[in-house]
Amino acid sequence: MPLDQFYIIESTLREGEQFVGAHFSTEDKIRIARALDEFGVEYIELTNPSASPKSFEDCRAIARLGLRCKVLTHIRCHLEDAKRALETGVDGIDVVIGVSSYLRRFSHGMSVEEIIDRAAEVLTFIREQAPHIELRFSTEDTFRSDPADLLRVYLAVDRLGVVNRLGIADTVGIATPSQVAWLVGTLRRLTRADIEFHGHNDTGCAIANAFAALEAGATHIDTTVLGIGERNGITPLGGFIARMYTIHRDLVRRKYNLKKLRELEQMVAEMVGVEIPFNNYITGLAAFTHKAGIHAKAILNNPETYEALDPQDFGMTRYISIAHRLTGWNAVKARAEQLGLSLSDEQIREITAHIKALADEKRITLNDVDEMLRRWADGHREPDPVWEARG
Repeated sequence: MPLDQFYIIESTLREGEQFVGAHFSTEDKIRIARALDEFGVEYIELTNPSASPKSFEDCRAIARLGLRCKVLTHIRCHLEDAKRALETGVDGIDVVIGVSSYLRRFSHGMSVEEIIDRAAEVLTFIREQAPHIELRFSTEDTFRSDPADLLRVYLAVDRLGVVNRLGIADTVGIATPSQVAWLVGTLRRLTRADIEFHGHNDTGCAIANAFAALEAGATHIDTTVLGIGERNGITPLGGFIARMYTIHRDLVRRKYNLKKLRELEQMVAEMVGVEIPFNNYITGLAAFTHKAGIHAKAILNNPETYEALDPQDFGMTRYISIAHRLTGWNAVKARAEQLGLSLSDEQIREITAHIKALADEKRITLNDVDEMLRRWADGHREPDPVWEARG
């Protein structure tokens, strides 16, 4: 499957609701749904309408917004859940059931044969009631399930001829890229349906696993804004976009409104009461900050030397840090030019040496450097008495 044929199933309004700090009001959910639609995701996934009366009403309200993206809901493999979901008017239903020994023993208690029978009953019912709805069947805790059990279930479901997608879920975040690639590749060879990957980030592999799934033939990837979700969450939307941007830059630019990412993340961060991490993909404070002198020089000559992502595509700007002992004279010269100051290369080199010496003794700021540059441009080379007092 070519890597330029992929779809995002954005699950902030389902998986994201399971984040410890999430308590979305109806108004919050509508704002998030509209923002995700404006960003350009192909699908949004909502909480099971059987979870609560409010979940049902919210699901129905969002299904009626007339969004460009398709609206899905996620349900247990229960007939009553399916009936309730069909009443909401969503575009698709995502059905899930656990196959691992853990879930068969400690959750639903069914054998593999019973799982197959239940899946056939529920999936066939949905298809008979809604011939044009998108229908996905997924196992839960896929990567702690016996591969023979998994394939028995997937092949039986695929033979029904009623599902559009088969889902695999790294529910506890233990899969490796090679394990994901093997399973997706096997399903691609043996089944006709599209393949969806849902990966948790407990061990930091969610983005790598999502990419491995695509390389092996998956078509749909689940994400959430900032990766929020149960425990450590799942594949983050921004991180997945960053990964795909480096592979198909022009395609990602066309498909998604990249400049909306920062606004979208800030909105969700405020709703769930967290700060955007300093090292967050694309939008973090340090994402486009360069500090080492050798990096700064190259960035000034050609930003692609040390940047795989163009910050302008995301409405961001790069920042070259110069108030530290690692600074280089090229970066200091660029700052002087930004300030409109006339200083020779020799002066810039002297100032750079002074910055390094000061930074070896104490923390200095960009304002300190700017003050120094202005003093030297005015002909005052002696140390600033204010700085002496600070020392």
